[in-house]
Amino acid sequence: MNDKNAKFGIGAIVRHRVYPFRGVVVDVDPEFDNTDEWYEAIPAEVRPNKEQPFYHLLAENSDSYYTAYVSQQNLLPDGENGPVSHPDVDDMFDGLDGERYVLHPEAFN
Repeated sequence: MNDKNAKFGIGAIVRHRVYPFRGVVVDVDPEFDNTDEWYEAIPAEVRPNKEQPFYHLLAENSDSYYTAYVSQQNLLPDGENGPVSHPDVDDMFDGLDGERYVLHPEAFN
């Protein structure tokens, strides 16, 4: 599997399929690229397959802002619910263009 199989691009607004959080995609790994400890900490009954895109998100829930690492199978589009309030969004993006964020030009360097 490679990047062209990724459903979401950088700047896409997504929400988790199960857990109550949403976020904006800031990076995509074509397949799992985190630690074995992180992976093994996920309960076996919900542990995702490693051979799929994984997304780095600036995430938010009702209590806090954080970064998240989420498998493609656990994400759904969420742009219709408007902007993400994570404080780091403005550091990376120029704002919304429809339902996705536009990267700052300097982010391409």
